[in-house]
Amino acid sequence: MAGLGRHFADLPTTPRMPALFVGHGSPMNAIEDTPYSRAWRELGARLPVPKAILVVSAHWMTRGVTLVHVKDHPVTIHDFGGFPDELFAQRYPAPGAPGYAEATIDLVKNHHIEPDERWGLDHGAWSVLIQMFPKADIPVFQLSVDLSRSPEEHFALAEELKALRERGVMIIGSGNLVHNLRAIAWGGGPAYDWAEEFDARMAEAIGKGDYKSVVDAPKLGRIAQLSHPTFEHFLPSLYPLAVADKADQLSFFNEGIDLGSISMRSFMLA
Repeated sequence: MAGLGRHFADLPTTPRMPALFVGHGSPMNAIEDTPYSRAWRELGARLPVPKAILVVSAHWMTRGVTLVHVKDHPVTIHDFGGFPDELFAQRYPAPGAPGYAEATIDLVKNHHIEPDERWGLDHGAWSVLIQMFPKADIPVFQLSVDLSRSPEEHFALAEELKALRERGVMIIGSGNLVHNLRAIAWGGGPAYDWAEEFDARMAEAIGKGDYKSVVDAPKLGRIAQLSHPTFEHFLPSLYPLAVADKADQLSFFNEGIDLGSISMRSFMLA
């Protein structure tokens, strides 16, 4: 794998891979049988098998530079606290995809991306993949979320990744369309009105193909500020939208808001 695709032109052509956004929610979805984890398993069983998976996770945040992971054997990162030992014991030993990562750097001409070997697979990636692709036999690499970039810049960067879909790469954004940990209703209960409104607006815009309205969502004032005190969980949703093709069919899954303030709404373009 290490020698494959150091240049984008070296990657073999394949049928177009789906692009997904997954609302990952609690890392406990990695080990519990929930409606969300069941949907991930069911989806994984019917997805085409990609040559590699590129994950843009809310949990790899950088500032001033976008990094792509190029290591052969990414470690499983347990980037959370206060959860049971069983969760910390989980490992997702998927191989890395250094050749595809290096080809990604070669492909992107208008935005600077640097290679990285220090990261691994954070829970935004592995907690979903452990359910979706439990054999951990598909190479995985991650792209960081540069918090110094505007949503418009993230969308423009993501557009340059579109050609990866015809080279066997499944692009997965992992975050949440609504994510406010400060407002979580730990005992359960109805969703906040602002969470429902923001989620519904995003679903409507995505359904219409009005991606500009999604990019502009942080400008929605009160409902945006309450839905995202910080926007790292929102930005990964822009990546599958930016690589969408006119031939793609949109499908939503895991629609719903968990714990009052976490939208689990997910979508696929295929």
